[in-house]
Amino acid sequence: MMESLYVIGVDFGTDSSRALLINARTGEVCGTGVAPYQRWAKGLYCVPSENQFRQHPLDYIESLAQCILDCLAGAEQEIRDRVVGISVDATGSTPVATDQYGHPLALQERFRDNPNAMFFLWKDHTSIAEAEEINAKARAGRVNYLNYCGGAYSSEWFWAKLLHLSRTDPEVFQETSSWVEQSDWLPYLLTGGRDLSGMKRNVCAAGHKALWAAEHGGYPPQSFFEDIDAALGRIYPSISSEVYTADTVAGSLCAEWAEKLSLRTDVVVTVGAIDAHVGAIGAQIRPGYMCKVMGTSTCDMMVVSNERMADRLIEGICGQVQGSIVPSWIGLEAGQSAFGDVYNWFKELLLWPLYQELEQAGEAKDTLRSLIGRLEDRMLPHLSDLAAKEPLCVDGEYALDWFNGRRTPNVDPLLKAGLFNLDLGSTAVRMFRALVEATCFGSRAIVEHFEQQGVPIEGVIGVGGIAKKSPYVMQVLADVLQRPIKVHASEETCALGAAMLAATAAGIYANLPEAMDALGPGFETTYYPDRENKEIYEQRYQRYLSLDRNSVGP
Repeated sequence: MMESLYVIGVDFGTDSSRALLINARTGEVCGTGVAPYQRWAKGLYCVPSENQFRQHPLDYIESLAQCILDCLAGAEQEIRDRVVGISVDATGSTPVATDQYGHPLALQERFRDNPNAMFFLWKDHTSIAEAEEINAKARAGRVNYLNYCGGAYSSEWFWAKLLHLSRTDPEVFQETSSWVEQSDWLPYLLTGGRDLSGMKRNVCAAGHKALWAAEHGGYPPQSFFEDIDAALGRIYPSISSEVYTADTVAGSLCAEWAEKLSLRTDVVVTVGAIDAHVGAIGAQIRPGYMCKVMGTSTCDMMVVSNERMADRLIEGICGQVQGSIVPSWIGLEAGQSAFGDVYNWFKELLLWPLYQELEQAGEAKDTLRSLIGRLEDRMLPHLSDLAAKEPLCVDGEYALDWFNGRRTPNVDPLLKAGLFNLDLGSTAVRMFRALVEATCFGSRAIVEHFEQQGVPIEGVIGVGGIAKKSPYVMQVLADVLQRPIKVHASEETCALGAAMLAATAAGIYANLPEAMDALGPGFETTYYPDRENKEIYEQRYQRYLSLDRNSVGP
């Protein structure tokens, strides 16, 4: 009988990091840990009205240590000594300015409170104008470098954010030696990196967010970026064109982190990847299935064989990249810039009077804070229960879901959301239902966009907090899509996918699909469409598309 070996998968999401300790032979979850980002939770360094969302590197360092220590808390030293691999995924595109050693500038005393020296979170949309410059340059050139990222560059992505930094904060940019994705920096941190030339950048972020394409020989040439702005040309040489799949070994756990975590220094650390792509791995994705990673936003992931894809280029998505999910398949990404964020916006809107009252509450502050906490926990489930009981009708409240612009189909960060057909009889419940339907209609638009371009979708897999905790949303989604949705059994699918990558890199499995089969727990629930609702949702979806067209013009 083979001895037990263990791996740790760490998932860095928008609000917190999560770690799983997994028996790499059996898939048994032996420990879990969750650590929120303390500064982010206080709303520091963010200006939502200006689409500025920044996160401090100390939030990542502290939460990384805490979530791994928590997942190891019940493990005896014998188990710790048998941990052979760690893999980390992270949000993307979430880059940061670093010094010559690869250290984020916000770790320096002079920049510790400067948001521009911190990580630009994926949903930071401050670089809309810069993205359009990149699009204009690419479309005017002899070679269109947008071919493999869906035909348009986004303000959420790598080069646009770097260009924005160079123009808005010369002091920070002057000290910038390189521009590094969160998913590349975290493995670099764990391995004690101090030489940028040795940083192994991942194909997932490079291909989907930074214009890297094997078909173009890597990144566009330096002259492409210098023609946009000389500032990009200065940073370009620091970014290696050699990229790696996430089952590759990045290095070994450095002595500092090994001591901090009570682990051995021969623990392998894998190359990073974007969280949603790793979530698709954890959900045991297969060709023909769309994996919907459903949280604050959605990422809709697919894998397609090279033979099936042939030379087809899919327009209007977030890229197609060989090996960005599973090394042997082409990874496709789409998604919605706001999904759960839409519901949270509505909840906070309803609670606004209480938030204001809390500031003036005096002696009653603790009581009011407790009440607000209960309402925050209960409001969306209660709205969902009541919305499920509302009779469906064609004429009623409608919504558009572009609260953070549109990611796909056809990126447009300037689009705005809307609520329509309101009257004095409109209630919070009916408005919430309209918002839920709008997010589901946005999902259907993505499904149809893929199928119209020759990528059939045989089934849908749901993962993430909404898939696990929001039966009402999932049922509406199944009704709108008119196809079953399987919900994966894992509570932490992204962290599980990271553990699968660690087990592969450590040599326990010959390849990633083998690890996915061995360690995946399968599916726990399937939502089937209610055929009685088919016609009414069809009519409401067509109305949504009409609002879509009226909003974006002819």
